Amino acid sequence: MARYTGPVCRLCRAEQKKMMLKGERCKSDKCPINKKRPPPGKDPRVRQGKRSDYGLQLREKQKLKRIYGMQEKQFHLFFKRALRMPGITGENLFALLERRLDNVVYRLRFAVSRSQARQIVLHGHVHVNGKRVNIPSFLVRPEDIVEIGDSGKNLIIIKEALRESGKSGVVPWLNLDPDTMKGKFLAVPRRNDITDLADIKEQMIVELYSK
Repeated sequence: MARYTGPVCRLCRAEQKKMMLKGERCKSDKCPINKKRPPPGKDPRVRQGKRSDYGLQLREKQKLKRIYGMQEKQFHLFFKRALRMPGITGENLFALLERRLDNVVYRLRFAVSRSQARQIVLHGHVHVNGKRVNIPSFLVRPEDIVEIGDSGKNLIIIKEALRESGKSGVVPWLNLDPDTMKGKFLAVPRRNDITDLADIKEQMIVELYSK
């Protein structure tokens, strides 16, 4: 499975947006966005020109793709699936991305980042409806039960991540029992429900792929 192996903070600097790719580090003073560091590969003394419409659309696509930790081919497949679904394509895309198992594990606070959630899934520590699932792109459905299996209940990284859930809770479309490390996917979220990504302009992504 292809994955990005370079410096993660560089991605946030490229988009000039805090994408929460490194968990707790993103909330600390070490975050390059908090330090207002310039984008990589550019001399900060050189004035950046105005971006074209294509450049703006590309940046929106790159931001969303990187937030969910996906490679271009897989992201494009998700977009094509959203395009075939009835309704608004941009909203369909968000609904599919939020149903990904690695994202649900992250939203349930079993991991501090989506990349960590992906590792937990790949290592076979996550069960869906009582069956082990080790495919990060597996799509969770409403009423599905997502829980940490016996092999992962003593992992320190999961216990530490769950401690944070007591402070911030989970999103409204999920239900979590931190004591049993079990959660429930209540419903597919609407676009307006995903408030932490409210600044993403999904219509630009639709326009980019429509060219």
